[in-house]
Amino acid sequence: ATASASYTRGTQIVKVCGITSGSDATVACQAGANWIGCIFVPKSKRCVTKEQAKDIVSAVRTFGERTEAVTATDISTSNSNNPVAHFQQTALTLERKSKRPLVVGVFQNQDSAFIKEMVKECGLDLVQLHGKEGMQACAETGAPTIRVVDMEIGGDDAAEKSNFVESLLSEATTDPVALLLDTSIKGAGAGGGTGQTFDWNLAEQVQNAGIPVLIAGGLQPENVGDCISQVRPWGVDVSSGVEEKPGTKDVQKVKAFCQTARSTALESAKGF
Repeated sequence: ATASASYTRGTQIVKVCGITSGSDATVACQAGANWIGCIFVPKSKRCVTKEQAKDIVSAVRTFGERTEAVTATDISTSNSNNPVAHFQQTALTLERKSKRPLVVGVFQNQDSAFIKEMVKECGLDLVQLHGKEGMQACAETGAPTIRVVDMEIGGDDAAEKSNFVESLLSEATTDPVALLLDTSIKGAGAGGGTGQTFDWNLAEQVQNAGIPVLIAGGLQPENVGDCISQVRPWGVDVSSGVEEKPGTKDVQKVKAFCQTARSTALESAKGF
């Protein structure tokens, strides 16, 4: 990819994840979040029941005056076989669709039949795959799907980092609609929820290669401004960084995170 193909449109998407109630979902929507994440992974402290997920979907749809879920045809997966062009196209469509907030269901190494059932019964707009399912599994969920890429920390991986972008570009397919880079701790199994940041320069390198990415892992109101001004990622994702306790959001922190993300995004867009 040439330099001219790099992603330079700045931060467009703010995601608040680990939501477990309709009231917290409404708070996040009011604060300006585009994506409301609810977790279906049994081992998570923030795992939701089907009923909780339905409440969250209902609250988000009420806020956005919507009556139905976004579908894969809405995000009309691009007609490009080139993953870089594909992700640039789906990013634009997702931004348009996310002016009214969307609900993202988060799954990890779970059966595609179960995921499809939750999408249908709860009315999820998007799915996020967090385990070892691979890129192709994103086509099997019944909804437009975000693929998480584990960013390992805690290992001696200087060599891995040097060819990280090349290997990601070779592994990327047009099955996901977006890529989300999240911290995982070496040797700890499939990650997420670490509360730690990874080397954001790697995210910048992926965007320089033309793929817009979301950044997750250790973000909070205090550092999201640095993240956005340094990297200008397509999206930022927060969970534990805006909590009172696991599964319960702190209203002021949610507001502060979203406001800081938006104001820094505007500021750092100047000159582009």
